[in-house]
Amino acid sequence: MNIHEYQAKELLRGYGVSVLQGYVAWTPEEAVQAAAKLPGPVYVVKSQIHAGGRGAGHFKDDPNGKGGVRLAKSPDEVRAAAEAMLGHTLITKQTGPHGRDVRRIYVEAGCDIARELYFAFLVDRASSRIVLMASTEGGMEIEEVASHTPEKIQRVTIDPATGIFPYHSRRLAFGLGLKGKQIGALQKFADAMYKAFIALDCSIVEINPLVITGAGDIVALDAKISFDDNALYRHPEIAGLRDESEEDPKELEAAKFDLNYVALDGAIGCMVNGAGLAMATMDIIKLYGSSPANFLDVGGGATREKVTAAFKIILSDPNVEGILVNIFGGIMRCDVIAEGVVAAAREVSLNVPLVVRLEGTNVALGKEILANSGLPIISADNLADAAEKIVHAVKEAA
Repeated sequence: MNIHEYQAKELLRGYGVSVLQGYVAWTPEEAVQAAAKLPGPVYVVKSQIHAGGRGAGHFKDDPNGKGGVRLAKSPDEVRAAAEAMLGHTLITKQTGPHGRDVRRIYVEAGCDIARELYFAFLVDRASSRIVLMASTEGGMEIEEVASHTPEKIQRVTIDPATGIFPYHSRRLAFGLGLKGKQIGALQKFADAMYKAFIALDCSIVEINPLVITGAGDIVALDAKISFDDNALYRHPEIAGLRDESEEDPKELEAAKFDLNYVALDGAIGCMVNGAGLAMATMDIIKLYGSSPANFLDVGGGATREKVTAAFKIILSDPNVEGILVNIFGGIMRCDVIAEGVVAAAREVSLNVPLVVRLEGTNVALGKEILANSGLPIISADNLADAAEKIVHAVKEAA
């Protein structure tokens, strides 16, 4: 789960992370009131959406204008910036061409920036450690840095059993070229960030940029936090920060039925049981010349109603040109899947090719249900056969 910058900063502030003073605003008038609470004379007005690259982005109705992060030198300029952002669609590299509607902004105090750095904690599944990552290339997309100048990214791993030690942050401080009191300031900053990372069950806490001010202080100029969804039951106050308007409606609907769904940009809708099998199904669709429209794992104990809901969610995507159902019935019974597929196909008036591959518990009964449904369902014997058939069927239907 992701949250907005202003929410992330408020959480981090509670753990001693140094952030600038700022206030959220929903209207231009609230933005002016927020500016009145700040020392001035420089203010920063920031669009609040769940996407990076806001400053380098542009608004759909003003493609040659300013981005979603703007400096203002008076309350009147704050109002003008707010009016230009609120209710408008911001397009960045991460939003895609459709962009995101700006419903709220963050008005923050200006800052005397001497240097910009990158600083983040994240979970490294390969090493089963927490990684503290830093770079001198603050303010840039870290993916670009990793691609073109990977030597500028520094990493230290932290054993979660022992936690962070002073030498972790000192090693990075020396690598970043910090001197004097900046080294101690970075250590204090890192300790506070780590405390927040652990206490809030985060999957990533990213500060980009982390700035060194003219006075030598270290401050989080931006903040991004993603949480482990599996731990949200421990943090009802964090779950309450969710902004559903920033999430895909299909993913929200899937969550209601406890379905693991992620929307993608391909043409073949996938319904599979088991994450590993789902990944393999997506790969083989690519191998046969098409691309998946989603990741969808119905789990091992899905009911007919759950399968029907999954099928309808897939079909709600206008980009879906065909559907591949790939089920290996262990705990999941193939006849339950078949009943759900038939029920959903009838309810939504199926108008795209459908290939179903079933194997495992009650497979004969499942295939019989599909065959007797009277629907144009294409049966497949194995995964390769299924992928080949759905890609061919979609091409034939085009």
